[in-house]
Amino acid sequence: MKLAKLLLGVAVLSLSLQAAQATESTANGEKILRYAFRAAETGFDPAQLSDLYSRVLTENMFEALYTYDYLASPIKVVPALADGMPEISDNFTTYTIKVKRGVLFADDPAFCDADGKNCKKRELTAQDVVYTIKRIYDPKVKSPIYSDLEELHLLGMNELREQAIKAGAPFNFDTEVEGLRALDRYTVQFKLAETRPRFIYSLADGGVLGVVAREVVEKYGDKIMEHPVGTGPYKLDQWTRSSKITFDRNPNFRESYYDASPAADDAFAQTIYKQMKGKRLPMIDRVEVSIIEEEQPRWLAFLGNDHDFYERMAPTFAYQAIPNNQLAPNLLKRGITMTRTSSPDVTIFYFSMEDSVVGGYTAEKVALRRAIGLAYNSDEEIRIPRRNQAIAAQSVMQPATYGYDPKLKTESSEYNLPKAMALLDLYGYTDKDGDGWRDMPDGKPLVLDFSTQPEALFRELAETMQKSMKALGVKVKFSFKKFPDNLKAGRAGKLQIWTLAYSASSPDGDGALALLYGPNKGLGNLPRFDLPEFNKLYLQQQSMPDGPERLAVMRQAVKLSVAYMPIKVTSHRVMTDMSQPWFVGYRRNAVGRDFWKYVDIDLSKLSKK
Repeated sequence: MKLAKLLLGVAVLSLSLQAAQATESTANGEKILRYAFRAAETGFDPAQLSDLYSRVLTENMFEALYTYDYLASPIKVVPALADGMPEISDNFTTYTIKVKRGVLFADDPAFCDADGKNCKKRELTAQDVVYTIKRIYDPKVKSPIYSDLEELHLLGMNELREQAIKAGAPFNFDTEVEGLRALDRYTVQFKLAETRPRFIYSLADGGVLGVVAREVVEKYGDKIMEHPVGTGPYKLDQWTRSSKITFDRNPNFRESYYDASPAADDAFAQTIYKQMKGKRLPMIDRVEVSIIEEEQPRWLAFLGNDHDFYERMAPTFAYQAIPNNQLAPNLLKRGITMTRTSSPDVTIFYFSMEDSVVGGYTAEKVALRRAIGLAYNSDEEIRIPRRNQAIAAQSVMQPATYGYDPKLKTESSEYNLPKAMALLDLYGYTDKDGDGWRDMPDGKPLVLDFSTQPEALFRELAETMQKSMKALGVKVKFSFKKFPDNLKAGRAGKLQIWTLAYSASSPDGDGALALLYGPNKGLGNLPRFDLPEFNKLYLQQQSMPDGPERLAVMRQAVKLSVAYMPIKVTSHRVMTDMSQPWFVGYRRNAVGRDFWKYVDIDLSKLSKK
């Protein structure tokens, strides 16, 4: 009890200090956005990242050639670093893009002489775009997004990478290749070996293809994850790993003004547009992101007015905060607002296809995975841990992306314990030693090793898994580790089963199918699924124009993923974000994450809090 009181006292003191800082900032006229992530970042080098949280940060410091209109629905690609839309020719195999003039990187010692003097402003050029993309091909970088670019077949780039691998030599960035060239200082050209009608989506994610400067990468070397230098609206100020990260407005950010294309029938977006139209970006001076992994202190920080924004409300508080999915009266009275969005994501647990227990493509291994999927009570997961803040998933395809079918019904959402038990009985997964637990067909104990995170929600999800597997007669043990640790182990192929979520980074369903594309093993493809028939379908749909024929191919790929069950999909989440009265202009974008520059702090309302 004494310890609890001490911790509460420390928490109150911390909140009081933050409140005092907020009051001081208000008096100084400084606009500061404070909010929290539920999982730690891994770093700030776009080429080395695969986690959502780090990409949110990099997308607000770096820029790609294109981005997404903040208010448009349906999703619309618009220029960021590009000076207009691409010139497309040769049946969607050649893309020629002009780069804006006068775009500057944030100031950094990398742009100074060796003695730290004679520092110069550094303009972004087409050659920087070329270098940025070439880095992803560099074997030394071990970029998790290399496979995404490999599939595009930029002429000469895969060969350039293979040369470095075979020679055991450094990647030659100065070798010009046909598929990726700077035609002049402000023009970059991409040439693809195959038709790619949706190539522009690959160029519209600053968190992944945010342009970097060669001098910065070479100066910081292996420490580049700690030294982000981009052209975006914010730059890193201070970083306390897995605790707090602060960002300041980038004084070199070009003159840019709020503009968007809200749909005529979208009243909420229209209201935001009228409020923000024409304002110079960014509007906020400073952003402070805390890492608070436990849900309760994150929620309390928001309720205590110490955070301006509460992103992705934890299902734990759904019945108190949004009873019947309506904002609670006490929150309404305070002027708090909420936005609810069907998220383009999918929650899953995956099986390592290279694991000796759950992996493999033989009939008995497929039967084991399908039985586990059938015995897992997804409805209970949605009802209890997720407090009905999700809908049942039928496949890896995510809502709001091309290829998602809301009418589709598959075994993925089926809960059928008798069918699951019959499958295991049929393939020899029976209790052979009389201890009450099923064994492998060869008599060895059948034990599932389930990896997850230590936060409260994931412990509740683990309870659902435990209950489901106990009913099936399958023993399961749990490993609770932080997300970055699980991600590292998952990419190395060291996890048997892991529960996590995937969020779409483009409006196309290709990204969901890429999660199971064989050559992506160890990168985006954490299950290490590698089925030739699936791989063929995946490549086939990439070159097809949108339409019934492409959708049919995508549907065939989905059917294979359900049949072999490398991934057990469980739900698509409904996201509820909450804003304090003084935090204005926020709207969750389906795929874009660079929202910081589009929101504002109303100091007149903040001073009254």
